[in-house]
Formats: sequence, structure tokens, C-alpha cells
Amino acid sequence: MLKLFFTKLRNQAKKSKVLTSVYRRYFMTFPVDADYTEVAKVQGKLLSKLKVRSNLVSFSILVPVYKPDLELFKGMVSSVLTQTYSHWQLILVDDASEDQALSVYLSGLAALDTRVTVVRSKDNVHISAASNLGLAVANGNYIVLLDHDDLLHKEALKTVAHYIEKNPDATILYSDEDKLTAKGERAAPHFKPQWNRDLLYSMNYISHLGVYKKSTVDTIGGFKLGVEGSQDYDLLLRCVEQCSDAQIIHIPYVLYHWRAIRGSTALAESEKGYSLEAGLAALQEHLVDCKVELGKLPNTYKVNWPVPESAPLVSIIIPTKNAKQLVKQCIDSIYKKTSYSHFEILLVDNQSDESDAIDYFKQLEAAGKVRVITYDAPFNYSAINNYAVTQAKGDFLVFMNNDIEILSESWLTDMVANVSRPDIGCVGAKLYYPNGRIQHAGVITGLGGVAGHSHKHFYKEDSGYFKRLQVTQNLSAVTAACLAVRKAVFEQVGGLNEQDLTIAFNDVDFCLKVQKAGYRNLWSPHIEMVHHESISRGAEDTPEKKARFASEVHYMQKTWGKQLLNDPCYSEWLTLDREDFSLR
Repeated sequence: MLKLFFTKLRNQAKKSKVLTSVYRRYFMTFPVDADYTEVAKVQGKLLSKLKVRSNLVSFSILVPVYKPDLELFKGMVSSVLTQTYSHWQLILVDDASEDQALSVYLSGLAALDTRVTVVRSKDNVHISAASNLGLAVANGNYIVLLDHDDLLHKEALKTVAHYIEKNPDATILYSDEDKLTAKGERAAPHFKPQWNRDLLYSMNYISHLGVYKKSTVDTIGGFKLGVEGSQDYDLLLRCVEQCSDAQIIHIPYVLYHWRAIRGSTALAESEKGYSLEAGLAALQEHLVDCKVELGKLPNTYKVNWPVPESAPLVSIIIPTKNAKQLVKQCIDSIYKKTSYSHFEILLVDNQSDESDAIDYFKQLEAAGKVRVITYDAPFNYSAINNYAVTQAKGDFLVFMNNDIEILSESWLTDMVANVSRPDIGCVGAKLYYPNGRIQHAGVITGLGGVAGHSHKHFYKEDSGYFKRLQVTQNLSAVTAACLAVRKAVFEQVGGLNEQDLTIAFNDVDFCLKVQKAGYRNLWSPHIEMVHHESISRGAEDTPEKKARFASEVHYMQKTWGKQLLNDPCYSEWLTLDREDFSLR
């Protein structure tokens, strides 16, 4: 059924090939998308068919309550009472709302259903303390966080129970979510990636629906006072410290409907600006060895990882054939805009035959700006770089095209800081076309059959899909037009494949090998460059080039198979036909 649905969407693709600039720039306008309406129907049918084998999973749904809109509050309660899974406890903590109508309603609820527990605070203690009052009476083995005016999908708890049965060691589970407009229409679905640690360090992408193992929440002492506004983010970060990556489970269905109403962060994040500082404090405490600052967008953060005191040598490898002006632009920009000083440049001359280029390369070497390495064989991008690595003196490597122009002075500092982390493999940059549009914001596997670039042709300042153009995150691959990696990791996975991938996809294949070896690859929007793409190499327009490209496509599909179509840093509900994060 899902396959038929995707086929239908693909046939409609011409009607909505690119997200409108308004939708890209201002997601909070929440246009109602007819395609999403169809997706929601398909999801509903799939969810109804999920099975739960036992009744061992029980939930305590924690809802702090303070002066809610009573009708919206009743809608929230109804969404719990009508759950298709019955093993739950609804804990409503009235934080001294002093509302008679609310009080009467709460009393009636407790009498109506024994699964409803009402806790009343004599004083207004605020959300963290109120949540802890609820935790004190929770009897479920998992805690579910729900706001007092939002809604659960009717299959939400059953679906979570299903995934817990599949993953009995699960400590944290989270689902996709969408927004409810003032008219009650579902819009702006957020289809999330699987567990993405560096995205979490950039923003609380997990958010709703958040489900936590009760014993873990008890271990960390529940909600912390003093981080009100980002108490969920703080709780999440502290729970993450208590579990392995494998215990954090993404549920790829929309189970939570976040109301976009006046005063809600769903409608306008500036409505609750105080949460910014609270989130910053929570993240800073979690990452004690880093300096954390606010990001460009509301409720986002930039983590500045420390550079090793040893200031490791970085070998920047730049292959070229001729292309004097491109090389000059590239080298000049490195020396003008690189605050990190401990690097060497290896200029790999691949059969240059223009005298002005050869003379210029000699001048660069005589001036001590580069080491010229000769690779006298037909062009093979993988082989050239593999050979250059054997000549590199640095423990850190940066692979760079000769058509790169540096924009951000901290680019190498940021690369070194991130690639120094033992759990990080490859680090990639944000690359622009000369006209300022996005050329590379990380690689999504499966796009076009093998791989494509995230948010290609978007504007430089666009937020992207739920801010992902402006925040650091883990991605399965990044382009070797500018890619950093430790030499030890490069050698561990056998370098670039020079037998099967001479030109295309060698960087994607390399990144996937690094990921398979247990490292996380990372893309940063703070490492900015212009990529004058493929000016020196030309287009894939000859029979020989087309045949070679087809062979490389075949190799990637044969080697990586279904994994290409299931990128953990993407979503199965998003397109594989375009690079704009629209619906599949």
C-alpha cells in the first residue's frame, strides 16, 4: 500500500517540485499541504495494523497544567481517553491555576476513569517542580510528556508499545510530529531522522512525542529546577547520558499534534524567548568541556568543541591539472582566511601541461606555500588522493577541490575541533555556488538512486527543513570537495576506492565506510566556502564518461544496496527524487 502511495506522489511531483520560498523561509505559516493530508491517511492505516503482543508496557502520561484554555484542555484529555492502547495513567498536575471550572472538570475526570490521577499544588511552583509532583505518583514503566493543549494520535501509545516490544532495552523513544492550525487542520509535519546526537546538540529536534524509561528518569532525579522553558531539553540531555545510542529509538510516524495557537512556541518561537537561555544553560552543563553559544535561529545552539592543545598538523590535499587561476584563488583564500595556522598544503599535479600553471606551481613551492607532488597517470580522483595521503605529514587530512574559495576564517579551526572528537569520522562544509545558492549542505543517500545534496539551490540564509540548513548535524556523507578526517581513520577504512570509483561517489562510499566503522560523520553550516563546481573537469557528456558514471552507479547500488534508500539521517517519508526535503 505504501509503495502505491509513493508512486501516486511521484506522478504528482511536477505540481510541487520545489518548496515555495515562503514555505522554506517561514515554516511557521503552516500551509496545509494536500500531499501531507494523503500521507496522514496512509500513516493512519499503517498504524491501525500494528500489533502489541503483551500488556507488559505501561505508560504514565505527565501533563503539568496551568490556566489552560478549558476547551483545548478537554481535547487533550479526550485524545488520551480514546487511545487504542489501554495501559496508561494520565497524571494531571494543576499548578495552582485557581480556576474553578478547571477544578470541577478535574474532579469529574478522576471519578470518571480510575486511570486519571489528579495532583493539586497549593502553590504555583512552575513547570519543573509541578512535573516532579506528577513523577512522584507515576506507576507506569515509561513516562510520556504531553502539553496541556496538545493532542496525541489515537494510535500513539499502541505504536510506542509496539516499538518497545521490538526494542526491549529502549530508554528514550521519540516520534515525528505535526502542527494543528487554529482551524484544527494538520500541517507542517516534522519527519525526523533517527538518533542524531549532533543535531540534538544544535536544537531539541526530538521534542514531541518524547517517551522515557521511568527508572532512568528516577535515576537522574526527575526534572531540574531553574531550567524552566527548556526543562524537557534538560531532561533529555541528562537521560542521554544514561544510555547507549542503540537505546534511543525513533518512531517514524506522526504521533503528536502540537497546537499552533497564540502564546505557543508552535506558532512563534519568540513567544517563549526565555527558553533560549534555559536551553543554553542545560546544554552547557551537559557539554562541560565546550563553549556553547546561541545559534542563528531561535532555540538553536552552536557548540564550539575544543581544539587539542597540541594543535595537530593538518595536510590540505588539493589535486589539480593546470587551472592556474582556480588554484591561485583557492590558495590565496586559504592564506587570507584561515585562523588555524598549523597546516601544510599538498598540491598534487596531475599531468599539467600549461607552462604558466607549471611555473606558478613552482613559485608557490619556492615561496614555501605548498609542496608540489607529481601524480603522472590518467585522472583518477581516488588514486590521486590515496597517493597524496602517503606523502602527507599531518595526522589530520583535508581533501579540497582546486575550485574552492574560503569564506569563513574559522573553517579549519572548526574542522580540527570536530574531527578531533574520537567518535567523529568525516567533517564537511557548507558550500555555495558563486551566485550564493546552496551547492552542498551534506549528502543524503538514496537521492536520485545513489546520493544527492541536501537543500541544493536553496538561498544562503534559508532555514531549510526545520532549521537544518543552519545547524550542525550528523549526516551519512559529505562531499570531498572539502572534507576533513583523521589520517588514522582514513587508513582504517582503506582510503578511497580507486578501482571502482575513479571519479563519482568515491567520497560517499568513503563516508559510508567510515560510518560503518562506527564513527559519526558531521556537517557544519559554520564552515563556509564557495565551490566553483567542476569548472576544471567539465561535464559528463561523452559516451566514455557516461559509461564510467553508469558503472559507478551500479557499484554503489550493488555494494550498499537497500542502505542507500534508508538514510538514518533522513526520513522514509521524504522525497528521493528531489533535493528539497519535500514529501516522497
